[in-house]
Parts: sequence; C-alpha cells; structure tokens
Amino acid sequence: MLTPYLAAAAGADAGFQLLPDWAELIWGSFAFVALLAFMYKFVFPRANQVLDDRSAAIQGKMEEAETKLVEAEDARRTFDAQIADARGEANAIIEDAKSTAESLRADIVAKAGAEAAAIVERAQADIQAERDRALQDLRTQVGAISVELASRIVERELDATTHQSLVDEYIQRLSSQN
Repeated sequence: MLTPYLAAAAGADAGFQLLPDWAELIWGSFAFVALLAFMYKFVFPRANQVLDDRSAAIQGKMEEAETKLVEAEDARRTFDAQIADARGEANAIIEDAKSTAESLRADIVAKAGAEAAAIVERAQADIQAERDRALQDLRTQVGAISVELASRIVERELDATTHQSLVDEYIQRLSSQN
C-alpha cells in the first residue's frame, strides 16, 4: 500500500490518480454524516448556548460598566458642585472676615483719634490751667513786690543811683529765694 504513495510522491507516473476505495468512501461519508448529526444535535446547541451565555455576560458587564460610568459621572458632577459651593462659601467667609477686619480697623482708628483728641484737649486744658495759675502767682508776686518796693521808696528819698541799687538788690533777693 505504501508503493502507490511513493510513486505519486516521486512523480513517476503522471497519469496515476489516488482515489479511495468505494466502500471506504461510503463508510467515511456515513461516519461524517453521523458525526455531523451528533454535532448538530449535541455539540452545536451547547456551543451556541455557551457563546450566548458568554455574550449575555459580556453584555451585562458592559451595561453594568456603563451604569457605573454614569454613576461616576453623576458623583463627579455632585463632587464638583460641592467643591464649587465650598469655594463660594470660603470666598464669602473671607470677604466677611475682610469686611469685619476693615470695620474693626476703622473703629480702632476712630477710637484712637478720639483718644488722641481727648489727650490733646486735656493737655491744652492742663496748659491753660497751669498758665492761669502761673499768671495768678505772678500777679500775687508782682503785687507783693510792688507793695514792698513802694514801701521802700517811701522810706527813702530816691535818686537814680539809689533807685537802681534798690531794684538790683530786690532782684538779687528774689533770685536767692527761688
């Protein structure tokens, strides 16, 4: 049986054809049809079922992934909205703090100005009181000096040198008292 195959492979006989025996061809066809029927009956439905199940599982996972993607997008939008609200709230708090600080600063400056004006007014009042007291003291001293000077002038007859020496003596006495 090996000889016809070797002859065909070697190309010795170009007219030689390799055909199977009729009985082998019929039995082979019958086995093929039986195998095909068995596959149509048992294998192909099961394979189709497995493929359909797999397709359904893939489709379900894709739908689940799409649902999760939509949920994630919604969550992201909600998160972005919350962040925007938080930023707006933070900006409002900052602006409120700035306005409060500005009003506090203005109040402090106004109070400081009022205190400075009050201090200046008190100082001016103190200066005026001290000036009035000094003038009163000066009037008292001038009066006393005038009376004493007049009493000395009356005691003595004055000429220019006596008058000058009297004034100088009195100034010396006042200087030594203070």
